[in-house]
Amino acid sequence: MDRRFLTVLGVSLLFALVISSVFYQMTARAGGSKKVEPSDVKDIVLAARPLSVGVTVKPADIKLGKIPSSAFPKGAFTKAEEVIDRPVVSNVLMDEPVLDGRLAARGSGLGLAPIIPVGMRAVTVRVNDVSGISGFVLPGMRVDVLVTGRPPAADGTITATCLQNMLVLSAGTAIQPDTRGQAIQAATVTLLATPDQAETLTLANAEGRIQLVLRNGSDQTIEKTPGREVADLYGVRPVHKKTPEAPARPRTRVVNVVAAAPPPPPPPDQIVVIRGTQKSVEVVGVSRPADGGK
Repeated sequence: MDRRFLTVLGVSLLFALVISSVFYQMTARAGGSKKVEPSDVKDIVLAARPLSVGVTVKPADIKLGKIPSSAFPKGAFTKAEEVIDRPVVSNVLMDEPVLDGRLAARGSGLGLAPIIPVGMRAVTVRVNDVSGISGFVLPGMRVDVLVTGRPPAADGTITATCLQNMLVLSAGTAIQPDTRGQAIQAATVTLLATPDQAETLTLANAEGRIQLVLRNGSDQTIEKTPGREVADLYGVRPVHKKTPEAPARPRTRVVNVVAAAPPPPPPPDQIVVIRGTQKSVEVVGVSRPADGGK
């Protein structure tokens, strides 16, 4: 065998051995740098199953895991006792850390109550397939509220926007949208409102017919609308009643009173005297003038 060939083969094997040794040392060093010391690991509370809004956390709903201290999320918990019996106000996925911002205070209530912010109210109104937009008003959406009725001073029916940008808390008893995005058929819808808005919504629901109008959740604009009357639908200019004025003071009618003329005196008594062919009339009761003082 050629000595030159053996020399090249030996040098190649030696070079390959050196390269492999260097690569192995680099890999081992990199793997050792990723090794976490036990003192740098903390316990963390994780969700053992998906937790939906309104659920109260029970021991079977959570589990403990390990996480490096440097990666410990803000608001997470290290002990199970810190989250048990607290209501969920935001969905938590399986194996996701349970954070303080997704839980309500212990004892704040069950179901819908923990979702209501302090100072706000939840008002439930009756809807149907039309006023509820055929079931497509789902929890988490934003709606405007229209009321149709006849005000005391109006000639006909009026539709006006009484509330805008209202958050839907629940549709019927469901406080979460359907997982498949399907419509929820419900007879009632619960809206989040301030105390003043709660009064307006309750009055509108009692005195008129309400209609929920779906809007884009990112649209926060509050529009100023004049309302519509029945005459507007037919292109007829509505005639509004004038504001009643104070009643005018009654005018005094001046009547010229003319004194009645005194009645004429009664006719005097007369006596007809006939002497032969002569006829004369004598007035009785009328004094004759004196004859020269006789």
